[in-house]
Amino acid sequence: MKVIKEHIRTGSFKSYYLLYGSEDYLKKLYRDKLKNAILKDDSDMNFSYFEGRDVDPDKVSQIAQTLPFFSDYRLIIIENSGLFKAQSELSGLIADIPASTIILFVESEIDKRNKLYKFVKDHGTVSEMNGLDEKNLKLFVISLLDAEGKRISESTVLYLLDKTGTDMVNIANEVQKLISYTLNKDIILPEDIDAVITTQVSGKIFQMIDAIGNQQPDKALELYYDLLSVREKPMSILYLIIRHFNILLQAKELQTLGFPSSNMSEKLGVPPFAVSKYLGQSRNFTIKQLKNALEFGTDIEEQIKTGRMLEKIGVELFILTFSKKQGR
Repeated sequence: MKVIKEHIRTGSFKSYYLLYGSEDYLKKLYRDKLKNAILKDDSDMNFSYFEGRDVDPDKVSQIAQTLPFFSDYRLIIIENSGLFKAQSELSGLIADIPASTIILFVESEIDKRNKLYKFVKDHGTVSEMNGLDEKNLKLFVISLLDAEGKRISESTVLYLLDKTGTDMVNIANEVQKLISYTLNKDIILPEDIDAVITTQVSGKIFQMIDAIGNQQPDKALELYYDLLSVREKPMSILYLIIRHFNILLQAKELQTLGFPSSNMSEKLGVPPFAVSKYLGQSRNFTIKQLKNALEFGTDIEEQIKTGRMLEKIGVELFILTFSKKQGR
């Protein structure tokens, strides 16, 4: 991102850009920043946009060879094409485009062995945009509120993030709700968050596992019924619980092996911000308990799929079984 910021600042651009990763907010932000910097106030006559998996490489090549009208640059944006996960002839077709043409790819998933990926990496700029760590997520929230003249304490920011999760699009949307609700207030308080912020499913799963680990079956069941009340399916909830316990087990084992928490994000498949939360929660369980939970959850899933147990009852049984005090 620093490289892209510098290109925007200096007005010196590469012919090819690839923005990829799991954080849609950042990809959209830098896509739009690049577009505005490249085209300035020009009309759309020098801009072409393609989206989806039916992108025609020949059409892209034809447009790319066209010189811009009364402008320094022609910009082509190709989004969610899947071209970086499949074989394509596009890299060969766009290899000799004019210096005035810039092609910007925006993707969720890529394969670094892909021919097009290697081409863009060698001749342009590639930027991976995944979730921010806790420090930068806090700064993100504070900056959104500061722009509206509102303040928030660090503990209240963390309380907010516990409810919203780490997705920046969701955070931005929820903060806008919070700003509207506190129109005549300067300081954001936890009760304001409780009044308007929707707790994400992932947040309730975290709270549920906390309750299970602290032997609080009533609280865990209450959270489960809350999820059912918003039409979450029991099997989806069970899948999330099993996935969560699997991450806790991996986190605990990595910590036992001496891995620093700063290196765990990619291995666990969770945002950097969430690693410390998983590590903290894993202390409520032994490795044996976590393995037992995974085996039990898999068995419950199999019984539900074969019709030997009702979905709703199966998840309740899991919660009650592992909320009881167990031998460590």
